Amino acid sequence: MNTVSGKKSKVDNKKNQDKVHTKELSGAEAVLDACIAEGVETIFGYPGGAIMPIYDALYDYNDRLEHILVRHEQGGIHAGQGYARTSGKTGVVFATSGPGATNLVTGLADAMIDSTPLVCITGQVFAHLLGTDAFQETDVINITTPVTKWNYQITDAIEIPKVVASEIGTSCAMDAAIH
Repeated sequence: MNTVSGKKSKVDNKKNQDKVHTKELSGAEAVLDACIAEGVETIFGYPGGAIMPIYDALYDYNDRLEHILVRHEQGGIHAGQGYARTSGKTGVVFATSGPGATNLVTGLADAMIDSTPLVCITGQVFAHLLGTDAFQETDVINITTPVTKWNYQITDAIEIPKVVASEIGTSCAMDAAIH
């Protein structure tokens, strides 16, 4: 059972019926753990301000996740798409908010047209800043809706495990582009 609250989350693993192990996780760690739980091994991406907490946490996951640093977000999404096509697995791509996220749109459209399973996880401004034209805030949900089969904006860390599992599962089942 995974529960996430605020900036930290608690993961309860029942090793035996009598014992429960609780571990605090940041939201970034919850994203990476959820990716691992869904069988993700390789992630393509380009770091930037709003997604830096995930990149900071990724350092501690280098024994379980391979991150391929690209030179541009568009290169990342096309690499993820190529990975999905050749491996039969879902391609996973990280990018930051604003222009980083909008640089994924062409690849999302191509993945949708070609029915390529692809999940993009992008940073975003804090929930309380949404709709205020904060630095690098872009309405990525409405921009990507026409070129994805499903997208979702997490506003509370408690949603992370369920949403990431749903994204990857939906992408595989539907051969779809997901943001």
